[in-house]
Amino acid sequence: MDVVGSWQAKASDGISATASTVPGHDGKALRLDWDFAHVSGYAYVRRPLPITLPDNYAISLWVRWSGGTNNLEFKLVDESGENVWWVSRPDIKLKPGWQKLVFRKRDVEFAWGPATDKVLRKAASIEFVVSRGKDGGRGSLDIDQLELTELPTVAATLPAPRLNAPDGDSALAMDGKPATIWSGKGPLTIDFGGAKEFGGVVLRWASPPPDYGIETSINGSAWDKRRTVVASDGGSDPIALPETEARYLRIVPVASARLAEVEIKPLDWAATPNAFIAALAREAPRGTYPRGFSGEQSYWTLIGTDGGAASGLIGEDGAVEIGKGAFSIEPLVKVGGKRFSWADVKATPSLAQGYLPIPSVTWDGPGWTLEARAFSDPAIRDGRMMLRYVLRNKSAATVTAELLLAVRPFQVNPPAQFLSQRGGVSEISRLRWRGGKLEVSGAGTPVTVVQPLSAPNDLAIARFDSGDALPTIASSAKAGVQSRDRRNWTPALAGEAVVDETGLASAALSYDVALAPGEARTIDLAVSTPGKPLAPVASTAAFDAAERATIAYWRDRLDRVAITVPPGKQALADTVRTSLAHILMSREGPMLRPGTRSYARSWIRDGAMISEGLLRLDQPEIVAAYADWYTPFIFANGKVPCCVDFKGADPVPENDSHGEYIFLATQLYRYTGDRARLNRHWPAILGAERYMETLRAETQNAAPMLRGLMPPSISHEGYSAKPQYSLWDDFWALRGYKDAAFAAETLGKAEALEIALNRDAFQVNVHRAIAAAATHFKIGYIPGATSLGDFDATSTTMGLDPAGEQSRLDPVLLAGTFDRYWRDFIARRDGIKAWQDYTPYELRTVSAMIRLGKRERVDPMLDFFFADRRPQAWNGWAEVVGKNPREIRFIGDMPHAWISSDFIRAALDMFAYERADDGALVLGAGLSDAYLDGPGSSIRGLRTPHGDLDLTIRATPARLLVTIGGMARPTGGFVLPWPWRTMPRGATINGEPARFTTGVLLIPATGRPITVEVSR
Repeated sequence: MDVVGSWQAKASDGISATASTVPGHDGKALRLDWDFAHVSGYAYVRRPLPITLPDNYAISLWVRWSGGTNNLEFKLVDESGENVWWVSRPDIKLKPGWQKLVFRKRDVEFAWGPATDKVLRKAASIEFVVSRGKDGGRGSLDIDQLELTELPTVAATLPAPRLNAPDGDSALAMDGKPATIWSGKGPLTIDFGGAKEFGGVVLRWASPPPDYGIETSINGSAWDKRRTVVASDGGSDPIALPETEARYLRIVPVASARLAEVEIKPLDWAATPNAFIAALAREAPRGTYPRGFSGEQSYWTLIGTDGGAASGLIGEDGAVEIGKGAFSIEPLVKVGGKRFSWADVKATPSLAQGYLPIPSVTWDGPGWTLEARAFSDPAIRDGRMMLRYVLRNKSAATVTAELLLAVRPFQVNPPAQFLSQRGGVSEISRLRWRGGKLEVSGAGTPVTVVQPLSAPNDLAIARFDSGDALPTIASSAKAGVQSRDRRNWTPALAGEAVVDETGLASAALSYDVALAPGEARTIDLAVSTPGKPLAPVASTAAFDAAERATIAYWRDRLDRVAITVPPGKQALADTVRTSLAHILMSREGPMLRPGTRSYARSWIRDGAMISEGLLRLDQPEIVAAYADWYTPFIFANGKVPCCVDFKGADPVPENDSHGEYIFLATQLYRYTGDRARLNRHWPAILGAERYMETLRAETQNAAPMLRGLMPPSISHEGYSAKPQYSLWDDFWALRGYKDAAFAAETLGKAEALEIALNRDAFQVNVHRAIAAAATHFKIGYIPGATSLGDFDATSTTMGLDPAGEQSRLDPVLLAGTFDRYWRDFIARRDGIKAWQDYTPYELRTVSAMIRLGKRERVDPMLDFFFADRRPQAWNGWAEVVGKNPREIRFIGDMPHAWISSDFIRAALDMFAYERADDGALVLGAGLSDAYLDGPGSSIRGLRTPHGDLDLTIRATPARLLVTIGGMARPTGGFVLPWPWRTMPRGATINGEPARFTTGVLLIPATGRPITVEVSR
């Protein structure tokens, strides 16, 4: 390596990094030392190094690693410094001593940046980065002999392979050409005539050996043992050999065999376990594999406890994922010689009582139904999954059936999901039946115990090479292999363990069922949290008791605020309560998280907005615990980390975070009056405000549309390619300044006046920047970023709430923003405007329309968004919704707790919201005739910063009737907007005459019940 002076070592906040030289593999080596302390982040070395990349290349280096399991990244950066290509090795585990790493062209991926051309041709600098992974701690990375080697392009086609077998073999068929069977006892060697890249092989046997090995070689003398096949069941054996480059392939049977054909598969066929299974799924009947492997988008919902770390998923097709990243249990039914999978039935999802987080899927088959129901027992500290299967005869004749509950190496979280937690395959490498329970584990992963409350009539466990453990599947997991009967199952004897190096083992519990007309049979399972001991369920009666207790727990938790609406609008009330459950199940202890898979971290952005919804739904203890938990992660300089997880605080600058933390801490005080807690949080509030001042100073000399704002950041996902001057950041910062001033005044702090002046100055900057950007870009709306002039009404909602700037925003630009959004919404809804997907964060715009007095827009918007709950009965949204429900895409966590909170706040705003300027509570501003007619609508126990509120509002042909109760005494009183275009004829408040002014009725807050009657 070059001298250390060519390299610069840097690290993120709270992490140390140093560069030095040490004795290397061949001379001197570069060393990067790091100490992650107690935070998340990264350490790196970087140097300028102009490189022109050839058409095909390999970058090799020798490395030596010490320390725990962390992430290794190699980066190439272009001349602009904005576009990055990388090789990322998360949670890498390197052997002791020096070892060689080789990164080929296909390993180098575009990471981020604004470039439209993603092909890397030239780089200006390189970086080696170690980011916080599983272990963190201290460590070092030594790097030596960094080399770029031009490689020849591997030939797409080579001469016909030559076969070399010792026992008088015939010309074996290759890649689908007419077959001539090879027979022999010794090894069969295939010479491709040159280096060949491939991803695996399919061996089609006429008579297989029970066991055999697969070896590869680049030179014919040194051989790598790639796979050992155990107990092959014959037919077609698909063998995954990812990232293989070899000239020779050797098959080493341990007994005589007859092989008909060898098919060589391309690199992408088995590049990953998910790619391998997807390839098999393409050749298998629909229903053999989960929907996500079969080219169809699937949907799911959460199974969990309130604040429990462990959670499962249930898919719309009835499979249940036992824990994060864990295997699933999938039902199948065999009736009249036909097997029924998810592909052969109509599946109907539901929730207990329409809103409780106890989901079910009911299959409707010919003459029978199967209900799969799941819940997590809140009485068990570490969680315990409870699964119930009810097979019912709905015909007039006796039904004889076989119910199979298959333990399969697949998550419900589908393979298209990739952030944080990769969906798809979940390794099962070991299965054991012991003591009437099935033990399931992967290599290096904890054991999960499955307890059937009633013993199965039969049970099978199978290695992948032996075929799937499901005799009712027409084609097994191995494409081309016909269904086997029970004589070929591997019997699961007590204490016997099956070990599978592929990680694709499976098992099946089989129940023989004979049902008279109308009769049902119930099968119950209890499943441990992975890695935790199982608390056994003693009996069906104990299972029933646990389910009743779970129902009681969730009703108590979710019904603190009661919403009553006409039957046609019941979905709104149910979805509010289910959304609350999704938030509670997504959190881990005090940590509020937007999800449990892709987004299993706590962003202060999500947490602050979720907390506001929780406070309104009378869950202050959760918000208090979250604020107390997050505060210690704030950096010493006052910087509020954008997110926190088990690794610690993330240092990535997202300049909305500081205002969001201040908002969280002060909203908690407004709703609870807990002055002592606000005082404990004061040092962090002041630190965050001071840090915002340092950020604001960075832009004081910029152009008017950028001056004095928060600097560019990537807090807005749309700006992840290149940081921008996002008004999302500025609106949150302004709210932070306002709340810091409020906290200082409330606590009598000496800094109160200074913070108020900072607030006022920043407020001027924000409005000046909006006006300047509108002029510069010649736009008639408020931009998403003043550096771009882009349109983003969903982000602009922050200007109304929580920033509270509605009355100060330019009314022309404000109207232009949300009128344009409305026109675009209608065009999308009506199919006039083409679209592919959207994010239900747009639910925030419902709140904006309510505040803007656009009541008539609320119902059409909610109807559109409600139709995209998938499935609707589970009352939840994915982060991304596609127009074509079955088109595969990344959809984020489902349910997504931040989106749940967006909906909750919009739904509650329909009944009451606080007006920023005077603290008035505006009542019923989002309720249409559908909510007012007949029995009308009511809300009980709604929490506000001014006390709890009860509201009932209904309309008759002659009058509008409103009753206001609870202890709320808003400083600006109550405001009742008139719902119709016609003018009211007269009004009374508690029998005294009152008068509407400019379409609203001002109602003094007296602390006593209020009755309002308005003649239409």
